[in-house]
Amino acid sequence: MKIIRTKIKDLLILEPEIFTDDRGYFFESYNKGKLEALIGKEYNFVQDNESRSLYGVIRGLHYQLAPYSQAKLVRVFKGRVYDVALDLRKNSPTFGKWEGVELSGENNRQLLIPKGFAHGFSVLSETAVFAYKCDEYYHPEAETGIIYNDASIGIDWKVPEKDMKISERDRLLPELKNARMNFDYINISTGYINSVM
Repeated sequence: MKIIRTKIKDLLILEPEIFTDDRGYFFESYNKGKLEALIGKEYNFVQDNESRSLYGVIRGLHYQLAPYSQAKLVRVFKGRVYDVALDLRKNSPTFGKWEGVELSGENNRQLLIPKGFAHGFSVLSETAVFAYKCDEYYHPEAETGIIYNDASIGIDWKVPEKDMKISERDRLLPELKNARMNFDYINISTGYINSVM
């Protein structure tokens, strides 16, 4: 597995080693021990989620408030998405900044999103099957988010506005300046096994 660091501390792209031959391919999509050895931090994923979406669908930006905040390991089984993570950690040098990466069934990349981030994605292919691991269970009372088109953030979702498909619930999410959040960069960024981050 190869680790690709983004411009936001702790937000990592994971690229598996893929073995191919005339029968097809094989790769290890998750190995707790190897991941923790590479990044120097422990994760205890407890829930897997999966969705299927059509072209132009935008889901997000979603997150859960502490103490139920979630780290996520996201990937795409089929199709292509533009995956986005927004830093909401108070006192983080990249607070309010976002990073986007294309994930697909072809590149098999994954994005490791720590606690303290809002997350969303747009679908770039006809359909996409998207899946992710969480290190905290879903708690509806802690769920919240930020509207996808907040001008102060300026996310380019890689989909023309006329093709965007957004749920009514996501259209009602607040802008960043009015969003509820309770993440502390110092507390969230501690707990590493070593100082590789």
